[in-house]
Amino acid sequence: MHEPFLLRRMHAAELLLIRHGDAIPEPDEIIPSGVYDNLPLSRKGREQARLLAERLQPIHFDAVYSSPLRRRQETAAPIIEQLSLPLILVEDIKEIYLGNIAPTPVEPENLVALTRALEERQMEIVRVASSDGHWDALQSGEPSKAFRRRVVAAIDGIAQEHIGDRVLVFAHGGVINAYAAEVLGLEKEFFFPCANTSITTLRVRDTTRVLYTLNDIAHLQSIINASERA
Repeated sequence: MHEPFLLRRMHAAELLLIRHGDAIPEPDEIIPSGVYDNLPLSRKGREQARLLAERLQPIHFDAVYSSPLRRRQETAAPIIEQLSLPLILVEDIKEIYLGNIAPTPVEPENLVALTRALEERQMEIVRVASSDGHWDALQSGEPSKAFRRRVVAAIDGIAQEHIGDRVLVFAHGGVINAYAAEVLGLEKEFFFPCANTSITTLRVRDTTRVLYTLNDIAHLQSIINASERA
């Protein structure tokens, strides 16, 4: 029987897409190597991952998938330890490849400036892409359409293997944007501010995809409250 809203979980794969934790290092955490595309989690990111695991602890999951990048695997680590499930790495849910569009100057003698430069680079990438509605505005790296095709194929493939299961998928902001755009039938990318360790919940069966929650960060309320008091 066709279920347009996939209300019965037994008839679909329930996917929780989770963005990695914060990976912009504080000055005392920087390793001045000049390579900042596969960073570990920052101190803040590790706390976000801990709170995420605490929230998800009562829920049963059948499988856990992740992008192979370091910040993804470190975000998954606390919940993996609780679940005693293997972490399955999927190359095609890596973040979009942007090329060397905004090289970051290395200033080992000024780590505060380097942290600021990393933050500004990230904001500029988002500003340029979101103002145009697709990654091609950056004129470098992987085309938007090719990126979305690989992301959708990879996540649909995970769903196909897990009908009736609940699955964690640790990915990246751009990946979650792209898949949500496909689910919502958008031609352009969906550049919503996907928060670190946010939960986006979908149910998928064949070509039927239903978005249940988007960018859920209820587990981060203590961090949000502390930031507002600062």
